[in-house]
Amino acid sequence: MYKVAIVTGGSRGIGRGICLGLAARGWAVVVNYRGNGAAAQEAAHLVEEAGGQALIVQADIGAAEDRERLVQETLTRFGRIDLLVNNAGMAPRVRADLLETSEESYDEVMAVNLKGPFFLTQRVARAMLAQVAQDANTRPAIVNIGSISAYTASINRGEYCVSKAGMGMMTALFADRLAPHGVNVYEVRPGIIETDMTSGVKAKYDALIGDGLTPIRRWGQPTDIAAAVTALAEGAFPFSTGEIFNVDGGFHMRRL
Repeated sequence: MYKVAIVTGGSRGIGRGICLGLAARGWAVVVNYRGNGAAAQEAAHLVEEAGGQALIVQADIGAAEDRERLVQETLTRFGRIDLLVNNAGMAPRVRADLLETSEESYDEVMAVNLKGPFFLTQRVARAMLAQVAQDANTRPAIVNIGSISAYTASINRGEYCVSKAGMGMMTALFADRLAPHGVNVYEVRPGIIETDMTSGVKAKYDALIGDGLTPIRRWGQPTDIAAAVTALAEGAFPFSTGEIFNVDGGFHMRRL
């Protein structure tokens, strides 16, 4: 029997890397996307090539009816959810000085990056608890994909930083609530990861990394995040929950 994972924002970048990492371990993967159907189709094809099963579900995580549809389509197809990866996220459409941040930008970023994951986790957790009640041997897990922006101030995208800081507390809250039921909750906190979303700042970060911004002097890759998520999903840390796993080349260390 396949284990089943929902990966939000699974069509590109880090999300696609996670989908492929799970597929290589024989998982069935629900590839969620918001707008790029072609990328989702390509990701699903790669999932199946890697040895997994794929289901594509278009859903805007910021919308309640879409979140419910994502869960229902997963349960209809597979009958279970063993892993939720809250990966979908967005940066502000326009980077603006903190004193000029608009309410519209704040609301949009928070809906996708924090409100959506919070209520999707709530909904999936209920399904997981029902699953555990039927089979005490099942060990579902939830992995939130955070960011070094949770503690690194960027004054031209303050709403993004706030959303990722909030995800840290969201991880702790759900970890505490679900631990008695055998559902562990983690946060994987990426650093500077090479994806199409970061291609526009490649030259800037090439120079910073070369100058020692991170002790491990290279860009992170989606496969680095996938390796962490897969280990967590497959129970490598059964006595940990609410834990933050930094996958950032050592950026989080304070150094002189």
